Amino acid sequence: MQVPRALYPFQSHEFDLEGLRYHYLDEGSGEPLVMVHGNPSWSFYYRHLVTGLSDRYRCIVPDHIGCGLSDKPSDDRYDYHLERRVDDLEALLEHLDVTKDVTLVLHDWGGMIGMAWAQRHPQAVRRLVLLNTAAFHLPPTKRVPWQLRLTRTPLGTVLVRGLNAFSLGAAYTGVTRRPMSREVREAYCAPYDSWQNRIATLRFVEDIPLSASDRGYDLISDVEASLEGLRDRPALICWGEKDFVFDKLFLAEWEKKLPQATVRRFSDCGHYVLEDAPEEILDEVNRFLAANPLESVVV
Repeated sequence: MQVPRALYPFQSHEFDLEGLRYHYLDEGSGEPLVMVHGNPSWSFYYRHLVTGLSDRYRCIVPDHIGCGLSDKPSDDRYDYHLERRVDDLEALLEHLDVTKDVTLVLHDWGGMIGMAWAQRHPQAVRRLVLLNTAAFHLPPTKRVPWQLRLTRTPLGTVLVRGLNAFSLGAAYTGVTRRPMSREVREAYCAPYDSWQNRIATLRFVEDIPLSASDRGYDLISDVEASLEGLRDRPALICWGEKDFVFDKLFLAEWEKKLPQATVRRFSDCGHYVLEDAPEEILDEVNRFLAANPLESVVV
């Protein structure tokens, strides 16, 4: 895959994850900011934050297996499920000796993965930045959007793996303030250029546990219960209110679970809120980090 250096001007790093190439960015130095992407994006999503923060912070941004510049193995080589994702992140951060003073920056499925890691390592987490994500079960009145329900059908498999409909659709519908340029849209879709390379975008949706019998349901219940233990951590929530998946119902849940959080609503922005409002969110994150220095955060 080819992504213009002007859009993604970072040094690539690779971690050998049981023979699989686990790609990540490691830009800058200082306090670690661990940025965890969701589906169907990749580390490219965080490029504005990395560029704007790496002069003062260490920005660590992995590509999940099956995503971005990481390997995209078949099911017989890799277990595409939530717990394995958390194991991967844990292994990477241990490899990088990132074991304390962590600020988590989370989007989409990255919220569940990052918060599950936080459940394992609560004393390592000092601050939270949340961008249209979740770390709990569906809000009581939230219905699964028809697009996600379709993706979990045989027809959805053809659309996602045959036509790249999930990645391409997100590139169009995930921004609502301003359309993506063709160059940016192509960069989002570039890692998912074949049936095999689209496996993770499908497996992520299939892995959403909707009932108690689904794999991962208990893990999400445990992570949700653990959020109360993070109420003493400074938190910033930047929310695109035109997101039809992670909508205002999810934001309301976050406000209940993390009442200390500073909330910034972007009424004209969508799911890819960092794509819609990169300068504003960078400013918000800069102010948040400056207002909550590590020495003031007691854990």
